[in-house]
Amino acid sequence: MSDNFAQTVKQQADIVRIIGDYIKLRKSGAQNYTGLCPFHKEKTGSFSVNATHGYFYCFGCHEKGDVFTFVMKLENISFPEAIRVVATKCGIPLPKREFSSPEEAREVGLRRQLIDVHEAATQYFEAALKAPEAARAREYLTGRGVTVETIAKFRIGYAPDDFNHMREQLAKHFTDEVLRASGLFSAKEQSDGGQGQLYARFRKRITFPIANEQGKTIAFTARALDAEDEKGRPIAKYLNSPETPLYSKGQVLFNLDKAKAEIRANDFALLVEGQMDCISVFMAGVHNVIATSGTAFTEMQIRLLGRFTKNVIVNFDPDAAGAMAAEKSIGLLIEEGFVVKVVTLEGGLDPDRFIREQGITKYQTFGYYATSLRAAIRHSDFLIDRARHLFPGRTSDAKVKAINFLLPHIRRMPNRIQRDEFAADAAQKLGIDSAILRQELKQAAAQRVESVRSHAHDPASETERVLLRALVLPEGDPARTLAAEQLIQHPEWYESLPSAGLLESLANAPVPSNPLDAAPDEPSRVLLARTLQETEDPDSASANAQSMTERVNNTLETLKYRQLERRQRELRTLIAEAHRRGDDDTKLTAEKIQIDRRLKE
Repeated sequence: MSDNFAQTVKQQADIVRIIGDYIKLRKSGAQNYTGLCPFHKEKTGSFSVNATHGYFYCFGCHEKGDVFTFVMKLENISFPEAIRVVATKCGIPLPKREFSSPEEAREVGLRRQLIDVHEAATQYFEAALKAPEAARAREYLTGRGVTVETIAKFRIGYAPDDFNHMREQLAKHFTDEVLRASGLFSAKEQSDGGQGQLYARFRKRITFPIANEQGKTIAFTARALDAEDEKGRPIAKYLNSPETPLYSKGQVLFNLDKAKAEIRANDFALLVEGQMDCISVFMAGVHNVIATSGTAFTEMQIRLLGRFTKNVIVNFDPDAAGAMAAEKSIGLLIEEGFVVKVVTLEGGLDPDRFIREQGITKYQTFGYYATSLRAAIRHSDFLIDRARHLFPGRTSDAKVKAINFLLPHIRRMPNRIQRDEFAADAAQKLGIDSAILRQELKQAAAQRVESVRSHAHDPASETERVLLRALVLPEGDPARTLAAEQLIQHPEWYESLPSAGLLESLANAPVPSNPLDAAPDEPSRVLLARTLQETEDPDSASANAQSMTERVNNTLETLKYRQLERRQRELRTLIAEAHRRGDDDTKLTAEKIQIDRRLKE
């Protein structure tokens, strides 16, 4: 793709609209827009887009660039691919593709062929569902209330009970390399280590295409019709495509391609556990629904969802596995700043069965739709109820176990007021002294403050400034020797500091003529430059009559003390988790007692 075409696309592209397709932006000036940075975790928006000059910059992580850079970084694609994405979004016709190397041409060509082979497989499965052999599959779908319109909308199909037919059909149009890379086939290893003949991965199963954000099929989930094979061996109910160059299950949300517009319009997503739940809810009229496809949420999936909304209603299956999955998903969502509520359907039903048995109107009463929220409860209420269910009774042991279950969830909440409300509510409902919870939260808050790095003009703490100034002193200086030796021996003392990488680089190598050359990255370089640019208050230094070596020693003692406090808090959590699981906590308790004594010295 020529430079002239790239420049044309860049000039015509509205960077605010393009980036606004990925993250929420709000106007903060005549030509400036701000939002939460998609490249690092943050609670306060430091990401800025300038419409006039066509660039973005994050004051938190210092990512910067133009519209192409943004798309490249966020979608993990090459520059030529980013040009194509932006051009497509802007409706600009694409010129004939040119590549910078044979390797790039091969990689892009393979990805395109994989998209094509998955489209061909989708059509193959769709046609197979209409064949006489698929009568049982059609009966199953009819029994689940899946209509012809639903089958067409979601392109549901059937994989025949045949090892070779699909390969033979697709081999007419695709190379062996493409078929092997697609994940649609398996192959037995040969004695010489090579791969044998390909055979169909999915057989005698109902197929559900998994699409990317653009609606292109990139993988499949397939449900078995039988519980056992002909030899009486159990068959996995669901079989999924393996990881391929197109598909990584931790980076895809089922139905996001169809739901994203409604999610953005309504500013919330309904999260269910399985494909059939998602399909039933969607076809019943609730279009802002997505599914995790039976897997726990990942950070990539959460960031993907965060481009469209920060509000989620979780409606997982009510069984034990569903409740545990809900717990994990809630924890991850809360850490990323989402507002989370939970729906538990009456009768212990999953969304699909509930809708089939009681109808969509009743489901909407118990779910979250448009602007009405009835039976959905706060995630904190759900977790408290779960703790009371797991550890029933009013005995001291039950209360301790319930609190140990809840504490990690409370600590995850980034907002102090919400943490306090959660803790007070838990204490009241469990009948315990809220002072115990408040003390734990106070310690967690202190740890959180220590680990948060500000993106203000002076991001270095006094602790960091003392150590950085010492480490750039000439070789042989006592203060530098002391700082370097102790940091090399005890990396755990400073690993939570924002300047950890910089401290490690300076401690483990001689100081170059230009100290900034020792910085491992640009943010570290900026931090060190600011630190060395500062001039200390001479009155303060003379008043304290403290040498640099003494200051370094005191700073190291502070770091050592903080590390012991951190380990103490970690042990509290580990002991609580051990109690919850019924595991032996003897070693953990012994270590905690030893640390308690050292902190009192």
